[in-house]
Amino acid sequence: MANKIVVGAQWGDEGKGKITDMLAKTADLVVRYGGGNNAGHTVIVDGVKFELHLIPSGILYEDKKSVLGGGVVIDPQAMVEEMEGLEKRDISLANLYISNTAHVIMPYHRMLDALEEKRKGDSKIGTTGKGIGPCYTDKTSRRGIRIADLVDEGRLRSKLKKALAYHNLILNKVYGVEELTVDQIVKEYKPYIEKIRPHVTNTSLLLNQAHQENKKIFFEGAQGTLLDVDYGTYPFVTSSNPTAGGVCTGTGMGPTTIDDVIGVTKAYVTRVGAGPFPTELENEWGEYLREKGHEFGVTTGRPRRCGWFDVPILKHAARVNGLTELALTKIDVLTGLEEIKVCTAYQHGEEIVNEFPPYLESEIPYQPIYESWPGWQEDITNCRTFAELPENARKYIARLEELIGVPAKIISVGPGRKEAIIR
Repeated sequence: MANKIVVGAQWGDEGKGKITDMLAKTADLVVRYGGGNNAGHTVIVDGVKFELHLIPSGILYEDKKSVLGGGVVIDPQAMVEEMEGLEKRDISLANLYISNTAHVIMPYHRMLDALEEKRKGDSKIGTTGKGIGPCYTDKTSRRGIRIADLVDEGRLRSKLKKALAYHNLILNKVYGVEELTVDQIVKEYKPYIEKIRPHVTNTSLLLNQAHQENKKIFFEGAQGTLLDVDYGTYPFVTSSNPTAGGVCTGTGMGPTTIDDVIGVTKAYVTRVGAGPFPTELENEWGEYLREKGHEFGVTTGRPRRCGWFDVPILKHAARVNGLTELALTKIDVLTGLEEIKVCTAYQHGEEIVNEFPPYLESEIPYQPIYESWPGWQEDITNCRTFAELPENARKYIARLEELIGVPAKIISVGPGRKEAIIR
């Protein structure tokens, strides 16, 4: 049985939720392997919108197991709010499993995130302010608190005492805010702990047993390749590895258990927050893509920056993730444009740059070199085969495949679960 990774091939918000939801019907387990509630997936089922931030989109299928791996960082309050929101909509949580080694976002993480962004002023990264970065910092500094600690009050108090000995110094001496106490945090988190407790397990063991039983596993990425802490547009990145390699460290499964890697990419490009964006359209065309594509963050509500398709970025994503296929989303948003542009390389001073550089920010700007392709006017939302697409749409897709070197086997032609072409 094929185990597949669904990974974002741009700056996130590529439509991974829909693609995973489509594929989940053939899977036995759907697994989230990294990030926290700074990410979001929108899934539309029979016209009903579900906005998910932590829980894998497999939860919308009652017979699938939905798993949060050890690489995820979990805000108990946000987790419980999402769980209760699903329950109110009659979605069962019986098959939800949470790793006992996942790290926990604490109140001081959220405070430090917001305070540090404020201190940076105009040079801020543009984080969601949800404490993700500080939580991962504690993880690598070996003072983090894990889910296994959270569900054991004695160990939780002991670890909080040690963590607060450090963090209260920072909060008080650096930022001038009131210190936190162990009792205060335990009291706040106690109801969340009891809600989460029944779902906590050794998910590495669960997943590897499922693999041995020939179950099909889909790994659901959060964010995107260009936000990877090692392979993204550093320092304007997240604090984890949303690339395909993060699956192994984030779930406790070995690389030999992975069969395919699907890279999800929009037919154009968006990003949220600060950082370089060579093909950004700060004009009426960018506004057109934003409005027609409903480009506003699921988690933050922030308007997304929009631009033309960037081939060097996708070639980079194909390489670092080992992509075996593409899922091309939101091509329907391009319907109605007379001309569509594709960035094939960058002009950097006297040099033509064909590959993604280590820094897109430079005193000498990276200017996109464009190809222009004719658009189409026909409504494509009812197309279910590649042959049904307008000729210009087929040519555009074929050119992207040629430039990137990876086939587009899934083409999304609308927001709904069934609005897609499978090749």
